[in-house]
Amino acid sequence: MINIDFSLAIGLYMFIFLIVVFLLWLGIRKDKERVLTIDPKYIWFCNICTHTYINTKEEKFSVCPRCGSYNKK
Repeated sequence: MINIDFSLAIGLYMFIFLIVVFLLWLGIRKDKERVLTIDPKYIWFCNICTHTYINTKEEKFSVCPRCGSYNKK
């Protein structure tokens, strides 16, 4: 049987626990580094106030959120 001091056992337990938490943190962090892309058909440009905005509706006309004017794609 291996004799081990109580404080050494607690230290080893804490070290292993911290390593596991660190590895889980690295794994979760990789999932969050996604690249977001926007389809160019959803990007609208207002001809009146020159505001660029996103509208995900599949319509021919869109209303500018800044000035309220109608824009045609």
